[in-house]
Amino acid sequence: MRESRDVFHLAIPAYDLDDTLAFYVSKLGCKLARRYDDRVTFDFFGDQLVCHLSPAPADIPPLRELPMYPHHFGVTFREQKDFDALYQLCQQRGVPFFSDVSLRFEGKVEVHQTFVICDPSSNLIEFKHYADHRMMY
Repeated sequence: MRESRDVFHLAIPAYDLDDTLAFYVSKLGCKLARRYDDRVTFDFFGDQLVCHLSPAPADIPPLRELPMYPHHFGVTFREQKDFDALYQLCQQRGVPFFSDVSLRFEGKVEVHQTFVICDPSSNLIEFKHYADHRMMY
């Protein structure tokens, strides 16, 4: 069983490690854990994100044409203030938004706020906050 001291691990592609490092540290405020020639590892809001150097596809679609489902990952914040603080930080630092804050499932128990950003390798990252904490899972 996972305990709070355990860490979720996610590996994603990165087309340029310098751009990736700048994005996750300077834009999102993640902590750099380590860097090698072929990957960079971050403390991504308490979990481990490993960005592996990968060849960029020849035909990366424009931001608005990227398919969000099922290819995205992110964080669900328990506290509204944390969701709001990250959203404001992304706005201030000029993070590219795939979709701005919106309300999903309005009128249902699983109603939540969400916004989606895009990293330099076109990985989509969704951040959420549910009005009812029981709906986080």
